[in-house]
Amino acid sequence: MNDLINCIIVDDEPLSLQILEKYISETPFLNLQCSCNDAFEALDALKNFKVDLIFLDINMPKLSGLQMLKTLNNPPKVIFTTAYPEFAVEGFEVDAIDYLLKPFSFERFMKAVYKCRQEVDNGRNKESEQEGDEVIWLKSDKKLHRVLIEDILYIEAVGDYLKLTCESKNLIVHETLQNMEEILSEYNFCRIHRSYIIPINKLEFIEANRVGISGADFPIGQTYKEGFLEKLKRRKKI
Repeated sequence: MNDLINCIIVDDEPLSLQILEKYISETPFLNLQCSCNDAFEALDALKNFKVDLIFLDINMPKLSGLQMLKTLNNPPKVIFTTAYPEFAVEGFEVDAIDYLLKPFSFERFMKAVYKCRQEVDNGRNKESEQEGDEVIWLKSDKKLHRVLIEDILYIEAVGDYLKLTCESKNLIVHETLQNMEEILSEYNFCRIHRSYIIPINKLEFIEANRVGISGADFPIGQTYKEGFLEKLKRRKKI
């Protein structure tokens, strides 16, 4: 699943556009699709891009941000940006995530986008649960990362850390292999060595005391060989 939040900016003030573009470029989980000078450009952009979030100025010529929003049947998340505090109440009436009063700081901007991120992540998690995707949350780089079980290719112990190699990303996690083995015990994973855990369903070959997954091969430790072969037998019966 894509962890980025795709966004567009809609603002008729060049300076405001520049500030928002800078703030977005400094936020790793935001992906700016385009900047629009008015509501009509934004309506075209919404047809051409997948948009999760709009940074939307309210007071614009011809068609205001609020008027534009009311034309959309299924609008993305919205963070309003405006120099006019009197629009705040009306902005929240259309379920805006937040309301940024110009000029706003990067700290205030981040507070708004983190609120948006939480809502977007909650929505994506519900979609995943409906689709049957299994998920675990692991801490890396002082952040909690959402990891799809089906994405994991293999797990390797490296000193006091674990390296998770996944189809979509790699993570270094401060965790023990034993604890990870317990976390994944209800899924189709097997510890094959003191340094490796692998998903059985991603095996590409087994040869002597080695197995292959996704172009890499791993040793089967003598201590773990019997348990590994037993898991393979059980899987065949299923």
